[in-house]
Amino acid sequence: MSLSTDVVVRSEGLGKRYDLGCSVASYLTLRDTIAQLLKAPVRALRGQREQLRRSRDTIWALHDLDLQIHRGEVLGIIGSNGAGKTTLLKILSRITSPTLGRVELYGRVGSLLEVGTGFHPELSGRENIFLNGAILGMRRTEINCKFDEIVAFAEVDRFLDTPVKRYSSGMYVRLAFAVAANLEPEILIVDEVLAVGDAAFRKKCLGKMEDVSRSGKTVIFVSHNMAAVQNLCTRVIWLDNGSIAGEGEPSKVIQQYRETVLTSAAVSLGDRTDRSGNGRIRFLSLGYEDPGGNTINCLCSGMTGRVVLHFQNPSQSTLDNFHVAIGIDSPAGERITQLSSAVIGADNPLVPGNASRVIFELERTPLMPGRYPVTVFSTINGYVADWIQNAGFIEVTEGDYYGSGNLLPQGQGAMLLNYDFQVE
Repeated sequence: MSLSTDVVVRSEGLGKRYDLGCSVASYLTLRDTIAQLLKAPVRALRGQREQLRRSRDTIWALHDLDLQIHRGEVLGIIGSNGAGKTTLLKILSRITSPTLGRVELYGRVGSLLEVGTGFHPELSGRENIFLNGAILGMRRTEINCKFDEIVAFAEVDRFLDTPVKRYSSGMYVRLAFAVAANLEPEILIVDEVLAVGDAAFRKKCLGKMEDVSRSGKTVIFVSHNMAAVQNLCTRVIWLDNGSIAGEGEPSKVIQQYRETVLTSAAVSLGDRTDRSGNGRIRFLSLGYEDPGGNTINCLCSGMTGRVVLHFQNPSQSTLDNFHVAIGIDSPAGERITQLSSAVIGADNPLVPGNASRVIFELERTPLMPGRYPVTVFSTINGYVADWIQNAGFIEVTEGDYYGSGNLLPQGQGAMLLNYDFQVE
């Protein structure tokens, strides 16, 4: 790698391996240690065989990753679940160590990864602010100067002296972000954890990250919200299976990522590994039908059509309180709307043998022509059963929605609304 004076993060040949199904070694006494040393020659031969066996039970979350991040840059990191995004952030935050390669960091790092990272649950919000500042190497006088700003941003002043273990997840995230962003880190690392907060606070956080970057600091931002990534970031890296699959200007990399993910998702959902949930049901495919139940390739503006999700019930037992939702996004990644069985009051038990698909019927399909990425989500008794982000897309072709022979020009939004017009 070429050296640059404004590089604040540099990695070379970075790799991280996790052993699957291995137990954590217990602490040894001095007697145990001496006994093991005497047995070392015998264990050496066994160890070679064991190493070969264990090599089949490992996974590389990152491998051979070279990266440079510059001062003042807002870097977005995108990719499917399991691509290695959070592992990379944990290495950069010094939470975990790489298996191979090295990372150089030039500056104080503030990070917000998983809810709870960096906070002591038994300490109050006030105490955790000072604890985090001390971990970042700040003096008490420096923390005092920022204290009121942190509390005002987090909006938790009434609960400052309450142990944070009693905070809701939203309160926890608000305080954690306020601490990470306001204690003047040279490098601010933010993971998808912001999804826990409400919409107003997410907007506030994005504004704060913009302020941090304008002050010459570096921001590393991981998110599935492509609109936020595109609006905030100056450069985007797309991770796939632990390696960089794309890098460059945000809109181009995001488009490459969407085309690749959505193309593969349109074939089958059953083979997707980047899914969450307890697996009590499993989505298999996404398709379209006309009102008569005939398979069609796409929907048409102004014409009634169906979005059909096929699934399986591995347990073959009746599953009550089953709900499904489909989130529909704009091509830029902003959520347009959601189709939800729970919202409309549907409460249908899942019965094996006669229930293997769900149908959402869209009356007159009120969407402009285009390709809309979708996320599919299901719950059983309130617990997530299956959840696939970027599960596919809804393809909508041009149609006469208003029956007037006139079409709304492209670029004038995504939704089509019923309305009337009169002059009085």
